[in-house]
Amino acid sequence: MGAWLSSVVGSEGDGVGGLGDLPEGCIAEVLRRLDAPDICQLMQINRTFLYAGSSDFIWEEKLPKNYGYLVKKALEGEEKAEGLGANTEKLRAFVKKDVYALLCRRNSFDGGNKEFWLDKSTGGICMQISSKALSITGIDDRRYWNYIPIEESRFGAVAYLVQIWWLEVRGEIEFPFPEGTYSLFFRLHLGKPSKRLGRRSCITDNIHGWDLKPVRFQLSTLDGQQMQSKAYLAEPGVWSCHHVGDFVVNRSDEVTRVKFSLVQIDCTHTKGGLCVDSVLIEPKGLRQDNIYCA
Repeated sequence: MGAWLSSVVGSEGDGVGGLGDLPEGCIAEVLRRLDAPDICQLMQINRTFLYAGSSDFIWEEKLPKNYGYLVKKALEGEEKAEGLGANTEKLRAFVKKDVYALLCRRNSFDGGNKEFWLDKSTGGICMQISSKALSITGIDDRRYWNYIPIEESRFGAVAYLVQIWWLEVRGEIEFPFPEGTYSLFFRLHLGKPSKRLGRRSCITDNIHGWDLKPVRFQLSTLDGQQMQSKAYLAEPGVWSCHHVGDFVVNRSDEVTRVKFSLVQIDCTHTKGGLCVDSVLIEPKGLRQDNIYCA
């Protein structure tokens, strides 16, 4: 792409005509039709492209309709972590390019147990919810569950199941997702991740009970959408995202309430050796690898 750009843009002061000689407004009209990563790359060419690519109308089109609320949510989490209150003046000072950059980073809230960010390719919101923000039956009894520190988790720790008869993990989220279709996943791992001589390993001694009955996944929304699936957990030592189902958001000016669960409550046998890291919510079709669907 670099060679092609050099030929059509020209260099400042080299006497060669190109796109770089066009008025800034014309260049901005071209840039607004491109994806955000391409705009950012073109803004590095020269000052004309830099100024054109910083125009508010380019970036406002790429922001969700409810970006004002999302920015406040992002700043709220940031300033609570710093012991500050909501800073309205800080929000007003942002140009739209800065707003877009802010939303594209991971923004934590709910005490750091949840994160959201804007996906550049779809314009939808991604979210990750730590196991510490979920309701897990027996989590306070170390005979059944332990929180173990682990570098492979975004949140630094996962819920590890030692052994239990009644497996029940539930959660819910209320959030003004932008319009679109979203997929929900549980990020799970059979076996206890560890390191041995500086290399990753997996302790599999305690894995049992997952081949006898499937795990059931469910999600529901306040407006009546319901999805369910089931799967036999397999492949020890691999982090996998188990697809629970999809839900549709029709209005971004309203809060979407989603409930979700992972259960295996057949008390005829125990099960153990499972790591529950988090729940992921992403625009449908975004995730391609390590997905398990019923």
